[in-house]
Amino acid sequence: MRTALVLGAAVWPGGRPSPTLHLRVEHAVVLWREGRVQAICVAGGRGRHGPPEGEVGVALARAMGVPGAALLAETASRSTVENLAFAAPMLAGREIVLVSNRWHLPRARLAARLLGLRVSADGPVGRLSWPRTLRAALRETVATPWTGWRAWRARLTRPPGGSARRGH
Repeated sequence: MRTALVLGAAVWPGGRPSPTLHLRVEHAVVLWREGRVQAICVAGGRGRHGPPEGEVGVALARAMGVPGAALLAETASRSTVENLAFAAPMLAGREIVLVSNRWHLPRARLAARLLGLRVSADGPVGRLSWPRTLRAALRETVATPWTGWRAWRARLTRPPGGSARRGH
């Protein structure tokens, strides 16, 4: 079974998905509607605001018409490496399609490889503002070596799996 793994992004006050999380979930829903994936797993724990990113993303996907039986939430992770490591046990035996913004996918794919995961990737061409996209691209430049180190180290220490819930 092909499953889209939506990598986490912020939840805003009031439990609203940030534009980045909304864009990622929306893209996964398009993949599901087109039959390119049969399930969607949204990863991400609780950040500064509201419920965990995984729960908010699953609720958004349900609101877009995806049935609960096709949805999974990983709700404990707090980074890209943890998104991947904690979701991996839930997705064992499935073909994983990473869903994130195009500027984030190279770093996410690197982390997945270092964790020993075989993935493909698909991301939306962003509709975020140029300043926001530039800021994100600069962040990726700085974050990639750090993520590589964390993923390499996580593979050696085998982090525990996160909590998982079927789409409510």
